[in-house]
Amino acid sequence: MEKPIWVTVIVNRLLGKPAGALLAALHITPANPAYPIPNHVSMEILVLVIAVIFFLWLKATMSVDRPGAVQQVMEMILTNPMGVGIKDLIKDNIPHGGDQYLPMIGTIGIFILLCNLINIIPTLDAPTATVTVPLGCAIIVFVYYNLVGLMKHGPLGHAKHFLGPILPMAPLMFPIEVFSHLFRLLSLTVRLWVNMLVSEMLYVIFLGMMLEIYIFVGKFGAVGYASAILPLGIPLIFILLHFFVAILQAFVFTILPIIYVAGVAGDEH
Repeated sequence: MEKPIWVTVIVNRLLGKPAGALLAALHITPANPAYPIPNHVSMEILVLVIAVIFFLWLKATMSVDRPGAVQQVMEMILTNPMGVGIKDLIKDNIPHGGDQYLPMIGTIGIFILLCNLINIIPTLDAPTATVTVPLGCAIIVFVYYNLVGLMKHGPLGHAKHFLGPILPMAPLMFPIEVFSHLFRLLSLTVRLWVNMLVSEMLYVIFLGMMLEIYIFVGKFGAVGYASAILPLGIPLIFILLHFFVAILQAFVFTILPIIYVAGVAGDEH
């Protein structure tokens, strides 16, 4: 049974009773009846609240003539000179009408990024380090790109995508294509979950090492702090690695849905 963090305690005080009643109605027994909303769900709620407050504030402060630093950073996430912004990636892979997919794909990408980075704040956990969170996001992506294919080409047109280019090979290609698409669920889930789980473990371990070193050298005064530069630098490398992994996994979870949508939304389907 996991130990509830302080966010989970607060969320359960606010929403624990209705959540417990809902689970009871569905005949689901929570792992911790005292805290029916687990840590990863509480952290998702916290990320959602932070995102809503942040973007409402950003919308109120946006300016065309005098954009602030935060606005410029957010614009760089959408489009930048390196061509790796969300809008850039959509344009490169879906040249015609790709902007209509930006809200959904952008929301997923930014949500994953915030979930990956939230645990840089001590005492908080990254919800994406729990397998059900990446799985839920993968299911949303799976349903979304298939709906795009259905809306773009209709049921028959979308079904042809699973039959392959050669009609006589359709009986063989159909199960292969179905398995291939279902495997995307596993691929999206495991890639994000494992990377964030390992990255979070390393981050917590080496952050703890930094604190221990800092406390230890503090006993020797200024000389101790000066001599701790090298040993403090080693854990810092792994902490920076956590930042890199968090951003990279958010990028991967953004580019793959774009590729999937491009595959079903193209005119040559």
